[in-house]
Amino acid sequence: MINGILEIAGRSVVVYLFIIIAIRVAGKKELAQLSVIDLVFILLISNAVQNAMVGPDNSLLGGIIAAVSLFIVNVILKFITYRYKKASELIEGDPVILIHNGKLLKKNLDKVKIPVEEIESAVREHGVENIVDVNLAVMETDGNISIISDNYKNKSVSRRRPHKIIKKTD
Repeated sequence: MINGILEIAGRSVVVYLFIIIAIRVAGKKELAQLSVIDLVFILLISNAVQNAMVGPDNSLLGGIIAAVSLFIVNVILKFITYRYKKASELIEGDPVILIHNGKLLKKNLDKVKIPVEEIESAVREHGVENIVDVNLAVMETDGNISIISDNYKNKSVSRRRPHKIIKKTD
């Protein structure tokens, strides 16, 4: 019984670490902007690695052991990346400057595999008309693009939809 539990836990941890490395190699762009292709890929990957984690044990207990193992490793990795900057850089990467003082940094765009059209779209999403008006554009470690511009510094831009405000009447 204990050997079975340890086997499932070990398999789950190995698959978890493999997926982290694979996502890191694929690039952080994939994290922020999921296309239909990316969503289908993630769904299929989760299905493909399920058997690798639990092996022949497809019982409820096997699934719970795998899930608990993943939660534990996730908490440990979160703590390590919070506590140790080098570990955070290794696992999450560093922010990458894409535009500096209105000039595209083509080398960095190539590094993170972002076409010019996509950075132009991100600039417009942040309420800035042209790349030349951008002081700084940075791809953050989570894959989102931050834009700083003097011309539009009072604008607040969010990619999320605002929730409806329900007024309470007495």
